[in-house]
Amino acid sequence: MTDPISDLLNRIKNAQAVFHPVVDVPCSNLKARIVEILKNEGFISDFRKRGKKEMKTLRIGLKYNEDKTPAILGFKRISKPGQRIYKKSKEIRRVKNGYGLAVVSTNQGLLTDKEARRKKLGGEIMLEIW
Repeated sequence: MTDPISDLLNRIKNAQAVFHPVVDVPCSNLKARIVEILKNEGFISDFRKRGKKEMKTLRIGLKYNEDKTPAILGFKRISKPGQRIYKKSKEIRRVKNGYGLAVVSTNQGLLTDKEARRKKLGGEIMLEIW
């Protein structure tokens, strides 16, 4: 697998397309932090680490609205393994006029675009989600 973050997002998107309540993905620290940000921002209901040392997985509880539409309407992978995209704090723009969020990898860890602008930190724009 060359891009584990895209794999994570595609597994979530595919599970939401057929209305699964949960989805399991292979675990890493980066994926766990991304999923934690998604939970804090209300895009997923819950997540949990499961399994032994080498075979850890993340079980992600998916969230749907009252009219059965998924909470995650779309995403865009900005910085890819073949092309990294870095921005200064003043260059980080809002996603969908504030309805979405961007995940930024800074020297203080993964932050949302709002937190990065507030702390005046730039970094690698990992993904946008709305």
